[in-house]
Amino acid sequence: MQCLSTPTYSPITATLTTLLLPLITATPALAWVDPTTTAPYASQVLRPAEIPLRNWQPGHRGVDLAAEPGDTIYAAGDGTVHFAGTVAGTPVFSIHHPVGFRTTYQPVRTTLKKGDEVTEGDAIGTLAFTPPNAPNSHLGLHWGALRGKDGYFDPLTLLDPPQIRLKPLNAG
Repeated sequence: MQCLSTPTYSPITATLTTLLLPLITATPALAWVDPTTTAPYASQVLRPAEIPLRNWQPGHRGVDLAAEPGDTIYAAGDGTVHFAGTVAGTPVFSIHHPVGFRTTYQPVRTTLKKGDEVTEGDAIGTLAFTPPNAPNSHLGLHWGALRGKDGYFDPLTLLDPPQIRLKPLNAG
């Protein structure tokens, strides 16, 4: 005769299960992508962010990513179109994200309107041409991030760090 019993667990196993189960079954954290490539890391930064300590000080409130006029630009994360229009002659696009901040993209021409929903990786428009001497001219795509009214931060902090692979000096 075979005896079936319920398994018993040690207190250590029970504790580990209690601690690890939420980590194993948790919903993944929000992911973000490079708006020029949809890669989870920045592809090519032409100019880094130089966020000033005080909003009135000079600086660069975002990063410039390599892109050519006519290239497709993508939503870095899920959200709602906050603004799509022209500021000082430059086409600007902005997404409000449910985590409480906005990302901005310029110069980007789009057919989307305020209130439209976008998902990470969706095409949001194309990079527009701006003459080098135009106000707010940037190399490639200017991508910014803003919390509240004046809380600028480096949008690259939303992305994974790039993977750096070193090659041996001597291949022999």
